[in-house]
Amino acid sequence: MTHRTEPLLSVRELRVSFPGKGRRAPRTEVLKGVDLDIRPGETLGLVGESGSGKTTIGRAVLGLVPVASGTITFDGHRIDTAKRAERRALSRDIQVIFQDPYTSLNPSRTIGDTLSEPLRAQGTTTTEARARIAALLDQVRLPADATDRLPREFSGGQRQRVAIARALALSPRLVVCDEPVSALDLTTQATVLDLLLDIQEETGVAYLFVSHDLSVVRRMSHRVAVIHHGELVETGDADTVTRTPDHPYTRTLLLSAPVADVTEQKRRRTERTRLAENSPAISTPSST
Repeated sequence: MTHRTEPLLSVRELRVSFPGKGRRAPRTEVLKGVDLDIRPGETLGLVGESGSGKTTIGRAVLGLVPVASGTITFDGHRIDTAKRAERRALSRDIQVIFQDPYTSLNPSRTIGDTLSEPLRAQGTTTTEARARIAALLDQVRLPADATDRLPREFSGGQRQRVAIARALALSPRLVVCDEPVSALDLTTQATVLDLLLDIQEETGVAYLFVSHDLSVVRRMSHRVAVIHHGELVETGDADTVTRTPDHPYTRTLLLSAPVADVTEQKRRRTERTRLAENSPAISTPSST
């Protein structure tokens, strides 16, 4: 796929810190000068283990955590300093799919109500909203009668399809996907990933795809950025980074991926241990 050279999203020297535990405890720096770009229609996979800072980057882009320093620019306009009204306007262009497809949906609201909410907030008429919801349900391959049902009436994979439909309601240009399949079984994961790829092909939407799983990131991404302790340690073409990585930490992530062969799994465990011993600055990710 060919992309324009100008980034849709540009992050420069991004730093985020959180208060320490206790009144006098120093702040903890979670992101330590992160740089990344996402072009229109592109997927940047952001991968790292729990606590690496990957989710914080997505939340900073969405305006959900305060930025200590650095800049976040969307379509040439700085958004890290955006006020509440500006953020509401940005919701037309930047949306999110969260990890848990159940808690991200209001259990007492029908699917129709959930999907119509962002449309009503943008002034869409009832007739237009009804037509748009029908198109969204078709796009995510859910039946038209889903509008009158509650989230509990759907499987986990179907609920995540509803969450995807809600994110697409306003035809955004960028969607932050925060571990969107990690709560699903492997078969359902594959179905949802294929759906996201099809939607990108149809609409040209860009994804910031956050995951701890290199195999998922490889399947979804054009480029991959690897984050460790709040710093990007490796960035490049998805196939290269996820198959022949340069950085020891990326190699430990690759070796942590489970395989069916017991002998190969043992070899990988031994190699992970060797890498950790030779690179004391990196931790050894657990198998996922």
